[in-house]
Amino acid sequence: MKKSIFILTLSFALAVQLYAQKEFQIIKTFHIASAGGWDYIAVGPDNNRLYVSHGTQVNILDATTGDSIGVIENTTGVHGIAFDKEHGKGFTSNGRINNVTVFDIKTNQVITQIPAGQNPDAIMYEPFSKTIITCNGRGKNLSIIDPVNYKLIDSIAVDGKPETAVSNDAGKIYVNIENKSEIQEIDIKTRKVINTWPIKPAEEPSGLAIDNKTNRLFAGCGNKLMAVVDATNGKLIQTLPIGDGCDGAAFDPGTKNIFASNGEGILTVYHETTSEQFDLVANVPTKRGARTIAVDPLTHFIYLPTADFEAADPNQPKQRPKIIPGTFQVLVVSQ
Repeated sequence: MKKSIFILTLSFALAVQLYAQKEFQIIKTFHIASAGGWDYIAVGPDNNRLYVSHGTQVNILDATTGDSIGVIENTTGVHGIAFDKEHGKGFTSNGRINNVTVFDIKTNQVITQIPAGQNPDAIMYEPFSKTIITCNGRGKNLSIIDPVNYKLIDSIAVDGKPETAVSNDAGKIYVNIENKSEIQEIDIKTRKVINTWPIKPAEEPSGLAIDNKTNRLFAGCGNKLMAVVDATNGKLIQTLPIGDGCDGAAFDPGTKNIFASNGEGILTVYHETTSEQFDLVANVPTKRGARTIAVDPLTHFIYLPTADFEAADPNQPKQRPKIIPGTFQVLVVSQ
């Protein structure tokens, strides 16, 4: 028996080592023909649906094949998608019409729209308070929404432009303040900011992820750095080099990998070896514009929305290149 256990343990260790050595690469591309820009992307609660913000709608795809499953319409300026799995509801943050759309996850039917703050951007389901929270860029606050009664119940003022929020699932949420290069800690029970933590030399934090086992925050920033912050006291543990144009960060608890999606066309991957050690795994070539990210915790697939762009005008180097119509796509990255 002991010999068998030893062999099985050794085989498992070798399998893990071989998996870790495999290179990340694009394995599939899902094409979406409709027009419009994009922001966040989300894996649904059943882990087989992919929700892609896209201009005035949300495209729903089969996460394995990329086939279209449905569309959530009238979400003008949509940024993000969140889910209340217990009640079978989805929520989108509609930045240009300052509200949140509620839809049924099973049928994709829209139920209602709820007023939110000015320019609701990132959106999340907060499990401790069982509320939906939006980060309102122009409003400089967070909206707290009752997902059962479909109403705005409160707002929390923050120090500047809130970009992304995450929860420790135990009563605290953490918010990137993009224009102040800081993270604010909020007590969701009192709905008040309780701490403000500077993260310089990292600047313009955008994407934010959390490891609730090690209490580490990972903030992808605009100056090619990722700030690693202790969520218990705000200490800046380390700054990690990443690519340019980061707008998304993700953490996969199953692999302990940390991701920064960078608009220049690189996915930076680190491995959380310990709570104090973060080892560079790869800078994976993706495509220009692939700046936001979702990770499936079961398959460990990484999803990155982007498109093809027209050639830049040499006479206007600061002008944003135009999207080539009909080229919107989702890249699927895996090992």
